[in-house]
Amino acid sequence: MAYTFKEVAAAAAALKQQFDTSEDKKAILRSPIFAELFGQLKNMPAEQKGAFGAEVNDLKKEAVSWLQATMGTAEDKLASIDITAPFDINTAPNKRPQLLGSDTGTVHPLMRELDIVLNIFYGMGFEAVESREIDDDYHMFESLNFPAGHPARDDYDTFATTEGLVSPAHTSTMQNRVLKERKDNLEKGKPISVVIPGRVFRNEDLDARHEHTFYQLEGVYVGQNINVGHLIATLKTFLQEYYQKDIEVKIQPFYFPFTEPSFEFALSCPFCDKKGCNVCGHAGWVELLGCGMIHPNVLKMADIDPTKYTGFAWGGGIDRLVMMKYDIEDIRHFHSGKLDFLRQF
Repeated sequence: MAYTFKEVAAAAAALKQQFDTSEDKKAILRSPIFAELFGQLKNMPAEQKGAFGAEVNDLKKEAVSWLQATMGTAEDKLASIDITAPFDINTAPNKRPQLLGSDTGTVHPLMRELDIVLNIFYGMGFEAVESREIDDDYHMFESLNFPAGHPARDDYDTFATTEGLVSPAHTSTMQNRVLKERKDNLEKGKPISVVIPGRVFRNEDLDARHEHTFYQLEGVYVGQNINVGHLIATLKTFLQEYYQKDIEVKIQPFYFPFTEPSFEFALSCPFCDKKGCNVCGHAGWVELLGCGMIHPNVLKMADIDPTKYTGFAWGGGIDRLVMMKYDIEDIRHFHSGKLDFLRQF
């Protein structure tokens, strides 16, 4: 830019040199040269003050344009941010504060164990679909054979919004979706085989064994001629691989609206081999999860013919699996944020 006042032209050349050689580009806007220029106004003829001041302002605008031109590559450029996002999303890695002398995080033990669980099921031919953390009444209840007014709804007391949405009390809310989305597999002679990890929410009194928020894993398998034997074999294979030892399993009758028949599934205590210990309450067995053959009404809700196809489903807590594996006495440790606990893993 050309300036008519020699003082402004000389200042522009000096500022450009200062800008090009400075590491702190923003410092150009605080340069004392601008103060010196404005200081000259008081000694200038009145008829020149307006034009001189305008050129000084133009010079400052030019300096801003130099700075903006470098912002595309500058390390400290700030892009548009979501003010509701977590701190680490809006902060460059090299600007984040260090915690206890470390600038790197670690994987939470529950998430690390979930990866192990999913890898076992991948090896068994399952795929994974993530659950939702907010859903509707249809997927929470109606699609799972809980009609309005069904008394079993009381067993799934969860959190709800005034708009009718709910925080899922079980990952079974995804069953109808995965069955509908994959029913073409059946026509191609392939099974539907899906595991569904997710966070679930219940109105619970907190204690060492109960949390209002925890992680669950749902399993769904549908095909031709599928029976209870397939269910037991699938879960036993998974548990033996996860706990890295031979175990015994057993089922006993139970009731779930979305399975028929329904069972509670128990395994021989992996710590004491049925001798009795604190983990199993000296019973030798640990009741682990609920399961059963998918109710025909649930298959019908997904437009699958229950006279041609059958399947099984199960749901169990990830927190519970991990607590048993590492002999953790209190589920609240997982969410306490206590580093001395988390760093053990």
